[in-house]
Amino acid sequence: MGVDLSIVVPSYNEEENLPLLVAQISSALQSYVGEYEVVLVDDGSSDSTFTVAQHLSKTDRHLRVIRFRRNYGQTAAMAAGIQNARGDIIVTMDGDLQNDPADVLRLVELIDSGYDIATGWRRKRKDGAARVYISKCANRIMATLMGVEVRDSGCSLKAYRAPLIKNLPMYGELHRFIPAMSRLAGARLAQIEVNHHPRRFGVSKYGFSRIYKVMLDIISVRMLLSFVRRPAAWHSPMTGIAMALGFLALVAGTAAEPRISLPYLTVGVLWLSLAAILISWGVVGQLLASSNPRVSNYATLGATLSARVAHLRSGEDEHGDSNPA
Repeated sequence: MGVDLSIVVPSYNEEENLPLLVAQISSALQSYVGEYEVVLVDDGSSDSTFTVAQHLSKTDRHLRVIRFRRNYGQTAAMAAGIQNARGDIIVTMDGDLQNDPADVLRLVELIDSGYDIATGWRRKRKDGAARVYISKCANRIMATLMGVEVRDSGCSLKAYRAPLIKNLPMYGELHRFIPAMSRLAGARLAQIEVNHHPRRFGVSKYGFSRIYKVMLDIISVRMLLSFVRRPAAWHSPMTGIAMALGFLALVAGTAAEPRISLPYLTVGVLWLSLAAILISWGVVGQLLASSNPRVSNYATLGATLSARVAHLRSGEDEHGDSNPA
């Protein structure tokens, strides 16, 4: 029997939360008419998370368990779960009970209505004030830099059309940027307010050091998506202006009287030097884009998302599907 819906849950040291989480998912999906599965990825837990998950899978036919031998991080665990998911729709969520399984079908309904991605927005977030404030600042910066407003990019509760998200290269904190990058590629994005609960068991695995990595990724994604395809040419307007000003200053200096020509010539040399630096920068950028795997992966991800969104749209045109209301 085919699988309609896959729920991917990365988990790290969540032995106390897992039984409750699986029970809540089962309860929330009782009314779901399709076939679903829960893909739980144990991210190298040092407690008995894997043992608990294995035990639960013996009594719940919907539960599948994947285990990492060591801790690789949330993005890697999420990517492994998505890679192994079999559903036409993939929902991701945390395994700490802070996301509410009762919201899953609301997100699925949005995908069924024609959206490509549906993301949760933790409007009444149950975390510390400092964490919430920093998260809001990061979301605001991300919206400004990327030109796409995703209210809560850090919320793991998201639903995707499987053809859009399967086999995408993921690393760092990249899973956070998939909705915004997909929207830039033309995907239909919906955002709804979802429940958020305080953590009952265990401790958060997301320290403030992670914020630094997120901010670096925000800047990297925006800059590289904008310029990686033409690293030698993105600054062409600035280079052209510098060269023009440099030549004008040299001409003015040459035509001016000897006693005032030196300042013009000096300014001209400075402008032309700036143009030379920009050209060199572009050459170095071109070399990096062709040799650095991180840069290449960002470009690959952007191009892949664009191609997949176009493919989804062409499939809808063939079947006469309508846009979401």
